[in-house]
Amino acid sequence: MIERHSRLLAPGTAAPAFFLPDPAGKLWSLDDFSTARAVLVAFLCNHCPFVQHMLDGFVSFAREYGPKGLAVVAINPNDSSAYPADAPQHMARIAADKDFPFPYLIDASQRVALAYQAVCTPDLFLFDSARTLVYHGRFDGSSPGNKTPVTGDELRAALDALLSGKRIEQQIASIGCSIKWRPGNAPDWA
Repeated sequence: MIERHSRLLAPGTAAPAFFLPDPAGKLWSLDDFSTARAVLVAFLCNHCPFVQHMLDGFVSFAREYGPKGLAVVAINPNDSSAYPADAPQHMARIAADKDFPFPYLIDASQRVALAYQAVCTPDLFLFDSARTLVYHGRFDGSSPGNKTPVTGDELRAALDALLSGKRIEQQIASIGCSIKWRPGNAPDWA
């Protein structure tokens, strides 16, 4: 496991468009969430201990905030030929086992991860109704091996501020496993 920190992108960055399949082959785009008050794009994968550690709390968070206007989309950017646990059939299984209330999409080309400048899993990008970046940071301070409970308090504070028209005060980089780039895809900043 190679631990990486996300890059903190400037607030106001426009959400890059995407057109990606889920494991069943249904295609999804950013436009599918056009009526949402906010969109959270989460780069996740199956095998990362950091994602596994926070996943139940993340799914609960998505269920809680969906009725408040949040759309969540999870994207797996990893090279599943080198990391078979991240293959689409395993994505479908974990999405069903955890009853994901959001689509879990496959970024096989890794173009979407590159467009978002994603570095690690988890890497979380929160966009407002105009689809401009308002928060790029971690879920909370919990991670494998520390005793901090998974609460989602940092993302929760950012989303609560956004939904109530207040300024988002704090953004701390995500910590997670490095994205598993296909040969020749890894950018110099990752």
